[in-house]
Amino acid sequence: MDKFVKLTGVAAPLPVVNIDTDMIIPKDYLKTIKRTGLGTGLFAEARYNEDGSENPDFVLNKPAYRDAKILVAGDNFGCGSSREHAPWALLDFGIRCVISTSFADIFYNNCFQNGILPIKLPQAEVDKLMDDAKHGQNARITIDLAKQEITRPDGEVIKFEIDAHKKHCLLNGLDNIGLTLEKKSKIDSFESKQHGTQPWLYAQSGR
Repeated sequence: MDKFVKLTGVAAPLPVVNIDTDMIIPKDYLKTIKRTGLGTGLFAEARYNEDGSENPDFVLNKPAYRDAKILVAGDNFGCGSSREHAPWALLDFGIRCVISTSFADIFYNNCFQNGILPIKLPQAEVDKLMDDAKHGQNARITIDLAKQEITRPDGEVIKFEIDAHKKHCLLNGLDNIGLTLEKKSKIDSFESKQHGTQPWLYAQSGR
């Protein structure tokens, strides 16, 4: 998983409440278990017309936001089903951070497992960033995870809170597998000791 340390990029405004995972990535795209290639399906029902052409009114189709790295969204982002394809699609498009007043719990945790930083802020702070994002390519926001700071285009700094363990994982690019591998030496040591004291366990497992 790619590390998240410091990010500077264009922020796209999506002032819609209760954006669910089906809107983020429609069910037609759930046939794959690959994490790549889903960016084309991100917000597909809003992003494309019935004939498959792009909807020019959708924010991510506008020239200023095609390379957006940050999404400033309405309340309760990521509600609905628990599909992990939702953060996969965001990441594949290039979104590394989503800012909102609240997130659905499963989506929120899935973000951290996939290298995306979800930031919860009070409504007043989200409103400021939403206004910034509406300025298109001039809406370049910097997010410093180590300092837990968001720097607005005008230089104002907004602090945000984050769980210390989740912060550690993002800064070091660690998903659950990576966390386990950090303890590999202890696991190997434990297994070698168990092999000597309880060999029947290994005989049954074929080891």
